[in-house]
Amino acid sequence: MASLTELGAAVGERLKARGQTLAVAESSAGGLINAALVAVPGASAYYVGGCVIYTASGREALLGITPQEMAGMRSASEPFAQLLARRVREKLGTTWGLSETGASGPRGNRYGDPAGHACIAVSGPLEAVITVETGSAAREDNMWVFARRAVELLDACMRKAAS
Repeated sequence: MASLTELGAAVGERLKARGQTLAVAESSAGGLINAALVAVPGASAYYVGGCVIYTASGREALLGITPQEMAGMRSASEPFAQLLARRVREKLGTTWGLSETGASGPRGNRYGDPAGHACIAVSGPLEAVITVETGSAAREDNMWVFARRAVELLDACMRKAAS
């Protein structure tokens, strides 16, 4: 199995070859998604920027997502993941937006989601959103799983959009 950095490098090469760009907003993966995509020399050809959104104040300050836009929406949900992906893409003016939001552990979040729950979304020429449930309370392990699944989802969307 390819390492997360190898997956990020492959996605980066595909983005460069197509002249496309990427922005990332993540939460419970804690920056691992961003790191996987910038760990490769030449990442500035496709990676525009990213952020770790961990609080409501961070969400509003960095992405302009207001409490009104959040009305009736839980943070660790597919609709919120899609909003994050769209907003980071729009704010940074990229071809693709990638987001992740969830509960890495060892406990669940205040919304009732268990540890190991994450929602991941892609916005761009193709949109997709998935929910990941690891069934584990191991915080760091979950963070790595969330990051891997996010990069894999972006890769799958890019492949599908090209066909």
